[in-house]
Amino acid sequence: MKAIYLETFAGISGNMLLGALLDAGFPIDVLKSELEKLNLGEYELVHQRANKLGIDAQYFNVLLPHGHEHSHNHEHGHEHNQHEGHCDEHAHEEHFHCQEYAHTYDPASHHGEHHHDEHAHHDHHHNNEEHAHEHHHHEDEHHTHELPHAHHHHEHRNLADVMQIIDSSSLSQSIKDKAREVFTAIAIAEAKVHGKTVEEVHFHEVGAIDTIIDIVGCLLGLEYLGVEKVYVGKITTGHGFVKCAHGLMPVPAPATAELLQGLPQEKGRVAKELTTPTGAALAKVLGETALELPAGFACEKIAYGAGTWELEIPNVLRVHVGTVADEKSSEILEVACNIDDMSGEVFAYVIERLLLAGALDAWAEPIVMKKGRPAYKLVFLVAENMLVKLLDLVFEETTTLGVRYHKVERSTLERKSAVVATPYGSIAVKYGFCNGAIINIAPEFESCKEIATNAKISLKKAMQYAQTAAEDLLNE
Repeated sequence: MKAIYLETFAGISGNMLLGALLDAGFPIDVLKSELEKLNLGEYELVHQRANKLGIDAQYFNVLLPHGHEHSHNHEHGHEHNQHEGHCDEHAHEEHFHCQEYAHTYDPASHHGEHHHDEHAHHDHHHNNEEHAHEHHHHEDEHHTHELPHAHHHHEHRNLADVMQIIDSSSLSQSIKDKAREVFTAIAIAEAKVHGKTVEEVHFHEVGAIDTIIDIVGCLLGLEYLGVEKVYVGKITTGHGFVKCAHGLMPVPAPATAELLQGLPQEKGRVAKELTTPTGAALAKVLGETALELPAGFACEKIAYGAGTWELEIPNVLRVHVGTVADEKSSEILEVACNIDDMSGEVFAYVIERLLLAGALDAWAEPIVMKKGRPAYKLVFLVAENMLVKLLDLVFEETTTLGVRYHKVERSTLERKSAVVATPYGSIAVKYGFCNGAIINIAPEFESCKEIATNAKISLKKAMQYAQTAAEDLLNE
């Protein structure tokens, strides 16, 4: 199967990952056309080559209205406090921070500090990655310019508002589901840090646009490239402090630290904020930990996503793009529990969550328990290294008091994902191989359903078009 491995020696952020996916072959035109489905309003996508200590990489950013660029490699947004600087913690209202500027404080330097002049303007001395308001002077990424301090209209959106934007779009259901999971992870972390509920956590309008683009863009890139597995190495967070309205906050920022719980991490040698909440959330939700390239990983290409800062190390996210062979025979775990006090709707919801969280398969079987009580057995298949994560989900979402599991063997076909063009739009398909020959072609149901709904054709017709297009692709 298609897989990528993320080396985060310089941290990870949303736009660094998206830059790397563009470098790996995700066309910028496809990204632009898909993002239009979100109806986000006015913005411009910036994509250009950058050289980081001799490494050629793809830089990505978002140019927003008001004539300045919000660089969000380090993307924890901030509340504007006119005197005290910025951080992902706030003095007035709690904000879901997706714009993610890193304001690294260095007592021995002016870099990273914000010196305000009569509340109106402040100079940004950008030695800090991810807060650079770049104007793309390629020879030097350290810029100083004045920025009106209060030109933003601080309209706030909560998680429900963001999900409304995503759910009302014409993006594929799989993209919507994954976006929901990533945004929810960030919102939960922010809410816990601030002592608020998820519903109470808000974020700035401009920052929301940036982060929606980063998160959805990364998901679109993974889907386009056919990536089915994301491996993440030990995550480098950086160290030091960021200055905010409350004082000096440690690196990693509180929300980032919350998201990285349970994941291997290290501070590294750079005294900067290297990993952002968005980067941490993408790694946590999409990735599987692998401290080194997984056994059997066949690398086909190495791609680089550039950050903004000039560091003592190359400020890039290195992504290995390749395949991991599906073993025809492999050991996995089968997990089950009997439940007699949960509705069918909840079972459907839990099964969907299990599949999104990494279960290889999940289903419910009708059973009869003691005293003739009708019930269901919830069953799912999982790789051993994902067991704890999915058990936590089951205990959180169901009424069961315990589960049982045992090792089973399975045989699988080698699979390959692709996107095929039909007269009504693109549809995702999967090919199944046996001894090098394709023996199965399976159009993705959700992709076909979306086409059928939007084009007002039957689901059967959409699936037929996908099947034909997939067969034609083989003959090209």
